[in-house]
Amino acid sequence: MLRSALILAAIGGALPAAAQQVAPAVAPVLTDATLLDVVAEGKATRVPDIATIRAGVVSQSPTAAAALSDNAQRMTRVVAALRKAGVADRDIQTAQIQLQPQYRYAENQPPAITGYQASNSVSVRFRDVAKSGSILDALVAQGANQIDGPNLSVDAADAALDEARTDAIRRARARAELYAKAAGMRVDRIVSIVENGGDQPPMPMPVMAQARMVKMADSTPLAAGEQDLRATVSVRFLLR
Repeated sequence: MLRSALILAAIGGALPAAAQQVAPAVAPVLTDATLLDVVAEGKATRVPDIATIRAGVVSQSPTAAAALSDNAQRMTRVVAALRKAGVADRDIQTAQIQLQPQYRYAENQPPAITGYQASNSVSVRFRDVAKSGSILDALVAQGANQIDGPNLSVDAADAALDEARTDAIRRARARAELYAKAAGMRVDRIVSIVENGGDQPPMPMPVMAQARMVKMADSTPLAAGEQDLRATVSVRFLLR
């Protein structure tokens, strides 16, 4: 019996360390600290410096071929007017081309085709917002009869968003200091920072009360306004 016990003891001592039971690690308990979660939003205000519009031509004719031909001729003049105004080729992009039959409806009769409608539109990006109005007028003069927009945006959005992120952290810190002071504690450090919304930039929000009117001679006026680019962060602080 004694020999068997010794053999078992020897085998047990020869087991690898991985097979031996190890007591789980226990996270230290912060008995003198408090966690505080703060959600804060920061913003950076910019005057939009890019205007994007959609301009096109709608043509109607008894036949599909005639509608497309007329539409192509007028659209060629529209694009030429854009290039003449100094809009770069990279800022002109075909947005949509459509050809649809037009119907006449009568009671108790099937719809009858009366002609065709052809449409062609381009998305145009203006890097000089002040010239947008005069260019729109030139487009109409060259046959454009469909205009949508403008969509105003900020070219250097990344730099503005970084400014908004910095502002968000500053606001979060100030709020944490307020809570800590009210609780008779102090902010020890930041434990974690999470930017809400993933990688998608926040949508710009126009501030029309501070709009700046852009007008060239008697051209179509365009109010550039201002936009707030926003960033939201969730910050966890350690208070002591």
